[in-house]
Amino acid sequence: MPCRGHHHHKPRSLSELAARLRGGAKKFTGPRKAVLEVLAAHPHPMTIKDVHSETKSECDLATVYRALHLLEEMELVKRFDFGDGIARFELLAEGDDGHHHHLICTECSDIIEIEECFTESLEEKIAERSGFKAVTHKLEFFGICPDCQKR
Repeated sequence: MPCRGHHHHKPRSLSELAARLRGGAKKFTGPRKAVLEVLAAHPHPMTIKDVHSETKSECDLATVYRALHLLEEMELVKRFDFGDGIARFELLAEGDDGHHHHLICTECSDIIEIEECFTESLEEKIAERSGFKAVTHKLEFFGICPDCQKR
């Protein structure tokens, strides 16, 4: 079963992202544009340092940090935590809730998105048994990629 809101959504254009920022009473500043351009060019979650190094010195690290957190609040980007204490950010496509899983190589940190989501029924069972409501999950998988196995 595919994850909710997976790849079947078209990527947002920069003009649409700018309109969303302005609609949220936020300015489409140079640094925010630079951060969005970097995220739009990369299909996988990026660290703040990765984004900073790609903004070609247009922004300092603190500016990138603030821009990413604002974009996350506006639900234009999603934050991921792969258990290493380093936040990673990914641009959300239009209508995408960012709900998908990743397979991360523990050697080279390569990231692959996993198409399947088999946990919705598990969420329902957990909610039923515990009495909790609105149960969600965050699930990442780790292993050694084929390239690293050859080394």
